[in-house]
Amino acid sequence: MFNSCVKLLFLLVLSGSIVPGCAQVKETGRTIGHTTRDTVKAIGHATRDAAKAVGEGVKKVVKSTPEEER
Repeated sequence: MFNSCVKLLFLLVLSGSIVPGCAQVKETGRTIGHTTRDTVKAIGHATRDAAKAVGEGVKKVVKSTPEEER
């Protein structure tokens, strides 16, 4: 009987100390996830803009070359 009470008390103390930590872990994970999302989005937009700029530059060069050189 005593052994069961000690185990139960230990589990209650342990669960009481873990639950507040879960909120902090969840918030930290959310912060990391949102930061990663925003960083990847910025990189993707910069890559898209660079590709558009290169494409426009190539288009201008092709249009400026005479027909017989193409």
